[in-house]
Amino acid sequence: MPAPETATATEIMLKLPDVIERTGLSRPSIYRLMGIGLFPRNHRLSIRAVGWKRSEIEKWMNSRTHA
Repeated sequence: MPAPETATATEIMLKLPDVIERTGLSRPSIYRLMGIGLFPRNHRLSIRAVGWKRSEIEKWMNSRTHA
């Protein structure tokens, strides 16, 4: 039987300051775009922490440069 997919277990997660630095967006802009479905959703890391998958942020950034 094949092993289950483990890519998500090794996914690099970015905290908000990293997302802001990479995208050039402000915190309110990120959350506004998330709210209308135009930016990747964050993922709960713990009770008080969230993060974004680096691959999703990079994919979003690439889609913006090709638009």
